[in-house]
Amino acid sequence: LLRSLEPRTRKNYGTRLLRFTQFCNLRGIPESQRMPASDALLTTFVAEWSGKVAKTTVESWLAGLSFWHTLNEATWHGGHMLCQILKTIPKKESEKGKKCPPIMLEHLCALRDRLDMRNTFDAAVFAMACVAFWCCRRLGELVIPSKTLFNLARHVVRGAKLGFKCTSGGGEYVNLHLPWTKKTGTKGFNIPITNWGGETASVPAVRQHFEVNSEVPNDALFFAFATRDDLCGWAPMTCDWFLGRCSKVWEAAGLESRTGHCFQIGGATKLLLLGVPPDIVQVLGG
Repeated sequence: LLRSLEPRTRKNYGTRLLRFTQFCNLRGIPESQRMPASDALLTTFVAEWSGKVAKTTVESWLAGLSFWHTLNEATWHGGHMLCQILKTIPKKESEKGKKCPPIMLEHLCALRDRLDMRNTFDAAVFAMACVAFWCCRRLGELVIPSKTLFNLARHVVRGAKLGFKCTSGGGEYVNLHLPWTKKTGTKGFNIPITNWGGETASVPAVRQHFEVNSEVPNDALFFAFATRDDLCGWAPMTCDWFLGRCSKVWEAAGLESRTGHCFQIGGATKLLLLGVPPDIVQVLGG
């Protein structure tokens, strides 16, 4: 059951459990009363944080506690009192969902102009930025959270078969199979990497990335880059490294930084403005 969770979800659940444990320690709640936790104890725990954190935060803590009970085959006693106290927690502005501002074409142009395409790391960053934007992808489908979480069953590798093709109009594109996506799970998804975007087009960016990183082995992450800082001579691109480099460039260009999700939003928005049918854009982001 524990293995069914994403690594990040397991980490988050552990953090949520720690909140409850600290709460019980401060109030001298014995271990025997913590699991299964009574409806009254859960209600008191929630009441402690009412008005201090967002309602969704409290609900996420309870989700972690509930899973902890399930994992230990303990009965979950969250009932009427817990539901009532949850109703009293006001929704904060942050809960209504801060809209992620999209990545604009200016952001990609700044990367193109300020990154060194002869540098192995910069070339990988630019190629990934173009693919994430024009293919409307989530960063988690293209990179890994950290160097230790590379999984061949979930992450596309450099040796993936790339079928470069041409459209009837002469435009070049290539299909790339992602072994896992948020929507399709392990069924994966084929994304068409196209020549949309002129100087920020994905196909030439990927070609440049592969050329300067030619020494990276085929079983490495698709956006891995050559480096002398690692004993094996290459390193997989992580989300923090990617966003950190992008943010540094955007700051120097006088542009606001963006989060990873903004690439998908920005790409979809741009394609719609270019006249691409909504159903096609929806399929791209599938």
